[in-house]
Amino acid sequence: MGRQKLVSDAEVFALIRPLLVAGGEKAVSFGTVSRATGLAGATLVQRFGTADGMINALARAEWAALQARLADLPDGAAHQALKALGAFPAWLLVISQREVGLRQTALDFRVAVQAELAGRLGGGAKGHEQAALAFALWQGQALWEALGDKDFRLKDGMKRISG
Repeated sequence: MGRQKLVSDAEVFALIRPLLVAGGEKAVSFGTVSRATGLAGATLVQRFGTADGMINALARAEWAALQARLADLPDGAAHQALKALGAFPAWLLVISQREVGLRQTALDFRVAVQAELAGRLGGGAKGHEQAALAFALWQGQALWEALGDKDFRLKDGMKRISG
């Protein structure tokens, strides 16, 4: 029988996330995470194997959370669906590009979001095209907001697309 975890993976991820956002992947090491969590470096190695393993586990958890929000969207317009999904963590795409499993998860998520949006935009070829544009706007907004640019409003972009 294994020992009970005193600090859950979710708690570890909650402490890794700000390190990653503030300092990038190089800021996430066994040393920094050990100091942030109070867990021994050896414990982190047992759980995640490598620093990349910690980051990839966080990315998998983020994708799972996004998938759960997607499955639970309220009815409404397409821009309301994207708003309900919440701010997209820009770092997640960067991390997901380098690992095959995460890359596939990202692609699957895009397809699922676009299908949801297309249904809200009337379906058909036009609805699917508008959904692809809406998804690109949402992703672009996330990338630029991460750099401090908050001038773009998704609702305004959606009006132009569906107008």
